[in-house]
Amino acid sequence: MKRVVITGLGAITPIGNSVGEFWENIIAGKSGAGPITKFDASKFKTTFGCEVRGFNPENYFEKKEARKYDSFTHYAVAASDEAIKDAGLELSAMDLEQRAMIGVIWASGNGGIGTFEEQLKEYYGGDGTPRFNPYFIPKMIADIAAGVISIRNKLHGPNYCTVSACASSNTAIIAAFDTIRLGKAHVMIAGGSEAAITPASVGGFNAAQALSKNNADPLGASRPFDKDRDGFVIGEGAGALVLEELEHALQRGARIHGEMIGGGMAADAYHLTGTPPDGIGAALGISKALEEANITPDKIDYINTHSTSTPIGDVSELTGMKKIFKDLPVAISATKSMTGHLLGAAGAIESIICILSAKHDIIPATINTKNIDEQIPKGFNIILGKSIKAEVNYVLNNTFGFGGHTASSIFRKYKGE
Repeated sequence: MKRVVITGLGAITPIGNSVGEFWENIIAGKSGAGPITKFDASKFKTTFGCEVRGFNPENYFEKKEARKYDSFTHYAVAASDEAIKDAGLELSAMDLEQRAMIGVIWASGNGGIGTFEEQLKEYYGGDGTPRFNPYFIPKMIADIAAGVISIRNKLHGPNYCTVSACASSNTAIIAAFDTIRLGKAHVMIAGGSEAAITPASVGGFNAAQALSKNNADPLGASRPFDKDRDGFVIGEGAGALVLEELEHALQRGARIHGEMIGGGMAADAYHLTGTPPDGIGAALGISKALEEANITPDKIDYINTHSTSTPIGDVSELTGMKKIFKDLPVAISATKSMTGHLLGAAGAIESIICILSAKHDIIPATINTKNIDEQIPKGFNIILGKSIKAEVNYVLNNTFGFGGHTASSIFRKYKGE
């Protein structure tokens, strides 16, 4: 199998609209939470979230073109543009044969949910005459971001969307990894985007008792592992990775951020939205990732947990992890305490964190957590409050989604070997 490295990164997040700004704020322990401004949320049980701020789609599209796309596609293009530039890919100099070996696998759990709501509101709020925007369908469908990225860059390789709820972008990255290892592409752009801070989304998650209702303290509301946690904080944005076959990257003199060495996927097979008390899906996915990476659990230096700050989910995940890591004091943290939960985009931005953690030997912290829930399995080295310097060679990224989807990916420091 071919080796796969990461040569480009891009991010649009609630705590930074570039990888540099995002990483700086992750290390500083900055929260992106605040009152919702996307719509009037005053009557909702939850009135806050982690919104992208200071983003203008017209920095990436002509004004007329920008109207053709939902915000989740705007974020996707912005993040992928940064990743392509970061990778130093000279696409304009490539011929058709070369472009046919560069593909896009892009994820979104909700797609253009904002567009969907707006169009139906106009229809049902009118006289019943169907006056739908001609771009309604392409703005809404979840696969359109992958299509736009490929059209924009004239990339003719494999192109599709993965949808596995909050595991979606980690699934996309694993799929891109497999595509390159099998020789079906030299380069893949993979990641995910969400723009789901909308009335239906917030209302729906409220109805499911999934969101924090700590309206008095948005900045401190996302507190994974804490005994007083009461749900996740919804976020939005995008993360993009350029994955590349090692020899291809070396031949063109690319800068390498890190290497991907394994990915594991499994299913809880338990419940529509809940996670099993024994964490079986998490354990299976992690086990498969370790097997593919051909490493033992003691090699993992840091785990970016999925932990969203829900009462059941955090315990379930760490219970599953305990089956694999047993008494190993592996360092873990939950960076959703800063970014909120980016749903289908979470796996991508957290993969960026994992890659940069190994590259810079820094482990980011879980912020806001004061008192660890007694139900959380003991033995893990939970990094709280402030990021730490530590040797980081192997990192694990966990993601889980409604429907029982689990996806775990493993990255390692690239040392030029």
